[in-house]
Amino acid sequence: MLLRLAYLGVTNALAILRLLPMSDRDKDAEILALRHQLMVLQRQLGKERVRFDPTDRAFLAALLHRLPMNVLNGLQLLVRPDTVLRWHRDRIARRHAAASRPKRTGRPRTLRSIRVLGGAGREESRHGP
Repeated sequence: MLLRLAYLGVTNALAILRLLPMSDRDKDAEILALRHQLMVLQRQLGKERVRFDPTDRAFLAALLHRLPMNVLNGLQLLVRPDTVLRWHRDRIARRHAAASRPKRTGRPRTLRSIRVLGGAGREESRHGP
């Protein structure tokens, strides 16, 4: 998943570089063409839902979570804006849960001073009073 996310990041960074020399009219034409393709795909899907990979969800959430809700509602997405925000919240929650998970499992080690006391008590009981 991490490799795929890195791949998506690099390819989209290169796509941004490709947009720099384009005029606003060319960008608008490309956006309209992409929106039309999206409408065609949605029409072909019908009632079926689109399945996103975890890396696609992470990338979309990172890309869109900073946009205000009124802008998100105006975008033509395959998922509802609330879904994108939920994906972002889930990603942050999983990262926090992983960071706060204990590093070692099981019973903590006994302190050395307690082990020494336990060892001295056994010696006396083995040899008698």
